Amino acid sequence: MKPKTLNYHGYHCDGGQSSGSSSSPSPPHSPPRYASKWRRKVRSNLHWNQPLWELFVGGLFTFRFSCTHMLLLPLLYVSGFIMCVAPFSSFVAQPPPPPGWVYNTHLMYHRLHRHVHSHHSSPIQLSSVWKYRRLKEMKPCSNSTTSRPRSELGDTNTYLIVDANGGLNQQRSAICNAVAVAGLLNAILVVPRFEFHNVWKDSSKFGDIYDEDHFIAALDGHVKVVKELPETLMQRYNYNISNIPNFHVQAWSRADYYRGEVLPVLQREGVVRVSPFANRLAMNIPPEIQFLRCLTNYEALRFSSSIMALARKLVSRMIEKSSRDDGKYVSVHLRFEEDMVAFSCCVYDGGEAEKIEMDSIREKGWKQKFKLKEHLISPGLNRINGKCPLTPLEVGMMLRGMGFDNNTSIYLASGKLYRAERYVAPLHEMFPLLHTKESLATPDELAPFMGYSSRLAALDYMVCLLSEVFVTTQGGNFPHFLMGHRRFLNDGHDKTIKPDKRKLAILMDDRIKLSWKEFKEQMGVMLSESDRKGLMVPRIRRFNRKTSIYTYPLPECRCLQKSLNTNSTDSEYTLDQLHGATR
Repeated sequence: MKPKTLNYHGYHCDGGQSSGSSSSPSPPHSPPRYASKWRRKVRSNLHWNQPLWELFVGGLFTFRFSCTHMLLLPLLYVSGFIMCVAPFSSFVAQPPPPPGWVYNTHLMYHRLHRHVHSHHSSPIQLSSVWKYRRLKEMKPCSNSTTSRPRSELGDTNTYLIVDANGGLNQQRSAICNAVAVAGLLNAILVVPRFEFHNVWKDSSKFGDIYDEDHFIAALDGHVKVVKELPETLMQRYNYNISNIPNFHVQAWSRADYYRGEVLPVLQREGVVRVSPFANRLAMNIPPEIQFLRCLTNYEALRFSSSIMALARKLVSRMIEKSSRDDGKYVSVHLRFEEDMVAFSCCVYDGGEAEKIEMDSIREKGWKQKFKLKEHLISPGLNRINGKCPLTPLEVGMMLRGMGFDNNTSIYLASGKLYRAERYVAPLHEMFPLLHTKESLATPDELAPFMGYSSRLAALDYMVCLLSEVFVTTQGGNFPHFLMGHRRFLNDGHDKTIKPDKRKLAILMDDRIKLSWKEFKEQMGVMLSESDRKGLMVPRIRRFNRKTSIYTYPLPECRCLQKSLNTNSTDSEYTLDQLHGATR
């Protein structure tokens, strides 16, 4: 029953109170008529010969009496409100949080432990995971989608310098965009420089991660690439790159911006620099320039010989350990590193110790960012919106629900996981054939890569690229580039499980007491949905691309895809050396 709201607005200086059941304030009553008579009587009895001190004392008493009531009025209002609400508030229970608001997958796992590890159900075969196939051939590409030979554009003596920032695949995006901008401006591209970032802490140069000579040769005839600026230009700017005119380009700038703003300065100065250069070119660009992105991403960018050599060994060892499935294996990109958990502001099952630890990491890494008023931290809201990184346990429960049994070989691609010993244990219990680059390679083989996050990520990239099933858990540049590369190699299918994390948050909430049979049915639907969406090609009209060409390379990159059947390219090299030759 809703408690009545008492009305204290009707109190008057004479102690009266308004009546009525309405919650809105009532106007004060008219004063009683006898009061006016009393006042007239008092006035009529006043005489000029009355002592002055009596008049003063009487007035002072009346003034103090009125002020006392005026001061008491707010106190009466507040005390009355407390007396009204307090007795009822103790009886009103707080509503439970909605399903998915709280992480308690560990409780669900303990409740269904016997069913999760049951061997009664027939396991899924990796060779039959993907059922959707392309039903018709794609239209042949026209000559307008390929870039024009540099000979048709004429010689140029202008140079473009870019600084690629971020991690491995953000730098990869910057490189592809740099080649496209160089082609757009008919400029000579200087091999991109990598900025050092205190998050990734990788001092690698371009040649440490990619085959620099192959990069230059693969683009020859389309965009000229040099390793350094000519001596004359370096001398003009006192051998200091920072003296070169620098453009702070807005993200996703259109081709018109580069032609209208950057090109005049480039022609006047002979060289321009764009720093930083992450996501500084729109997705909607002319077809012949778009092709340069495809050419760079799938042919020119080949990992360095040291990375490729160890990657071949890792893939070969994964194939050997997956003999039950004819060499096929599952790869999982797990984003449950310490900094990722802290940045997500999500809460797991670590209690007060976890909260103190995460607050400390956020303070150390991002200072006051998470204390600003506009940065609202709501762990429950993040979870039901699918923004929380999946734990190893959640990944394992999902895969077992989809039908992958404990004989499935899994490659785990990740950095240093948060409380790995505790959180990885249930995943390893469900999938004993769990491998990482650290478990597959010897310490001596990994030694040259330790301390270089981008080089380690490149190893993960290659092993995931050639897996039969790829599982993404948190988004980001790594899975987006990888899904696009897999589409490029697998006739348009990314062969990727991309879970609906909003749905997972609800299904793995132990409070709804879902049975194992019901959970498996839901996971089967999720797997089928990933299969269907994995083959989808976005509808792209001329100059109207809204999706990333790095995630959805078709149809623009299909001409290059067909040419791989006859030409020796980076992708064919990858397939021959890492897929065919190791079988």
